[in-house]
Amino acid sequence: MHYKKLKTKNSKAPIKKLMDSDIQLFHPGMDKDSLKRAIINSLRYEESKDFETAVEEDYLLSMAWSIKHRLVDRWIETQKHYHEKNVKQVYYLSLEYLTGQAMKKNMINLNIYDSCKNALNELGIDMDEIVELEKDAALGNGGLGRLAACYLDSMSTMGLPAHGYGLRYEYGIFKQTIEKGYQVEHPDFWLKQGSLWDIRRPEHVYTVQYKGKVIETNDETGNTKYEWVDTEDVIAEAYDTPYVGYDTTTVNTLRLWSADAKQEFNLEYFNHGNYLQAVEERAISKSITRVLYPNDSIEKGVELRLYQEYFLVSATLQDIVSHFKGKDLDFNHFPDKVAMQLNDTHPSLAIPELMRILIDKEGLEWEKAWSITQKSFAYTNHTVLPEALERWPIKVLETILPRHLQIIYDINSHFLREVANHHQKDKKLLKRISIIEEGSHSKKVNMAHLSIVGSHHVNGVSELHTKILKDKIFHDFQDIFPDKFINVTNGITPRRWLKQCNIELSDLISSSIGKDWVKDLSQLKKLVPFTKKENFLEQWKQIKLNNKKKLADYIHSVTGVEVNPASLFDIQVKRIHQYKRQLLNILHVVALYNHIKANPEKEHVPRTVIFGGKAAPSYDTAKTIIKLINSIADVVNSDDEVNKTLKVIFIPDYRVSIAEKIMPATDLSEQISTAGYEASGTGNMKFALNGALTIGTLDGANIEMLEEVGKENIFIFGLKSDEVVKLKKHYEPKSYYEKSPILKEVLDLIENGYFNLEEPALFKPLIKRLKTEDPFCLLADFDAYIDCQKRVDEAYKDQKKWTIMSILNTAHMGKFSSDRAVMEYAKHIWKVDPFTVPPIKYDDISDADHNVLFS
Repeated sequence: MHYKKLKTKNSKAPIKKLMDSDIQLFHPGMDKDSLKRAIINSLRYEESKDFETAVEEDYLLSMAWSIKHRLVDRWIETQKHYHEKNVKQVYYLSLEYLTGQAMKKNMINLNIYDSCKNALNELGIDMDEIVELEKDAALGNGGLGRLAACYLDSMSTMGLPAHGYGLRYEYGIFKQTIEKGYQVEHPDFWLKQGSLWDIRRPEHVYTVQYKGKVIETNDETGNTKYEWVDTEDVIAEAYDTPYVGYDTTTVNTLRLWSADAKQEFNLEYFNHGNYLQAVEERAISKSITRVLYPNDSIEKGVELRLYQEYFLVSATLQDIVSHFKGKDLDFNHFPDKVAMQLNDTHPSLAIPELMRILIDKEGLEWEKAWSITQKSFAYTNHTVLPEALERWPIKVLETILPRHLQIIYDINSHFLREVANHHQKDKKLLKRISIIEEGSHSKKVNMAHLSIVGSHHVNGVSELHTKILKDKIFHDFQDIFPDKFINVTNGITPRRWLKQCNIELSDLISSSIGKDWVKDLSQLKKLVPFTKKENFLEQWKQIKLNNKKKLADYIHSVTGVEVNPASLFDIQVKRIHQYKRQLLNILHVVALYNHIKANPEKEHVPRTVIFGGKAAPSYDTAKTIIKLINSIADVVNSDDEVNKTLKVIFIPDYRVSIAEKIMPATDLSEQISTAGYEASGTGNMKFALNGALTIGTLDGANIEMLEEVGKENIFIFGLKSDEVVKLKKHYEPKSYYEKSPILKEVLDLIENGYFNLEEPALFKPLIKRLKTEDPFCLLADFDAYIDCQKRVDEAYKDQKKWTIMSILNTAHMGKFSSDRAVMEYAKHIWKVDPFTVPPIKYDDISDADHNVLFS
């Protein structure tokens, strides 16, 4: 059902316009006593419970209600002022938002964290226990989704008028358990108990079309018109989540779309006894937003992924255009009011979708529509991996989105004609840059090419990544559009990744240099002089130890393994992929194991090596690496000659809330991807912000981190990106195996079944591929990695020096704030200015009335 605003009997004006002047807004109160009354009130009147009957979840829900009531006024006023002032707004399109838990973030950004904690303490409730009950919002997988969440936080904090658009998946990618060393995937139904924060918007409903056919007709002037008919339609319904900025009046919106059928129930089928078919249409429609990232190794999974991507962009573009048309402006002004950012190629169908709306629905001429489209979109590329650059088969697009395929062909023809005017004789160039790829088996649409051609700016996410895009991956496009490609290095929000996840360290920093760093991360440089203060060094070191003890307790609770908090916590947590080289890390573990076994009399630096991350369900090699890690962990952890010095841990079901426990406790951050393959990385920034030292290659943002912290405060090893390219032309990995005794011993031990006696041949194929192919140059970098790890051991022995290096890493992370990143987007790409939402004018209220209203 589509809901409309009510009208009065005597006026065409919506009721709200008659009431605004009469409404009294009373400040809900941000102090401890007001919040305590609010929690009690919500417990009784929202959850229908008292203290005798309430369970933990009731307190969680009561807290959520109390917090929402304190941000909703800001939320309404923010959207109201955006509309009234007719400001240009950013629309961020992303298939992922890895937002994690939101309660603590909202309390911190509203500056009511301490008040809430004290209020609950007086009620005899441990707030930390209640907050932990909130489920992570399973709307993303890895760095792409986490970056989007950081940017939403920063756009609100920096006062940028912005909206996020995504999908409201019912199930996350999967819940991971480790069974007999293997990853096992389970459904992650994060919405089972509902969302604490989103609000259903039944008035924002759109029809999304699929399949059907395109009919061509001529109007009275002879112009060709296109009508997409006989389609299969799905309903998109909006759910809005408030994104409150830190220490600001701005609250932006994350709008997520949920899919449903146009007809909930086919009564005719039901009356004829076909009970399953009566509800089948709704079940099929709802499957579009059922699961994040369906298995695209099968044909149905590929189709569902396309359904998801188009569902996002169709609902979003209809919403944006509807909002723009409410301003009564000519479409020539559309780019003056709308800045759309494509977070990778997943939402790139937005380009032909806007063209379809402008041409087929709004009646614009093709050239005019194309000019508006190019001026409205910008595209962020996040990968250099060929398999991650989306290509859709023509046959699939022709079936599911026939009108869009026509438009893509038109865009491609228009683009190639323009290029041919300047490069008439270079047929190879035209083939390389074509949006339509002529493969040996089938034609495909290159979505990255479509995104580049249809956008006014394209950005990489680190200086190295952008250079690779311009010089290698998209060098033809760089020659054609020399001003289109720019760099915006990724960033992370300091609110979640220091102030929230490491409260003890945050308080120490604020007490030493003030609180301005929370919104201006460059202020952390003021920590540098404190490296000369013994008392500060001891406090810093003690806080790190406290965090390690907390993580050790968590590890014991989920794995049953006890670890030594005084040991070096060496951590690599991220998506499991060959290029990220968890395999190189575990080879080093085996080398350490061998060294300790061979030299029991020596004093070794105690080390706990911790892994975490998920492998895609169809990625067999990555899943084998997880099994190898766990098999090695079983042997190491049960070997009494070694386990007092070395432990290996795999933390299951890695997610944002777990990352918040891990980052503050880390001594050594493993950022060891093959140079030239990691676009940026943001985990490296989160670790360093919390005082971890980095061991890494010259890849992604590691290079810029090296520039910021200095080579003496980071451990760099291995081939550079250009050296990797050069080596791979004649790479013989087995030669490295043969000339490195340590490497040979490690690989032989694994290959011969030492770590898996029950299935001794299990890892033979993995090791064989390393010795014959090694696509990510692990063997070439192995000896350099081992030598670098020895430097780590030596540095860790000098705890004072290590602590100073830790402080200096945190002090020089100012560049890597997402606040800086979004302001660069705003200035150089979106052309959007910050907007200050005026403070809300609350009416005066007596203490007695306040107790009645907010108790």
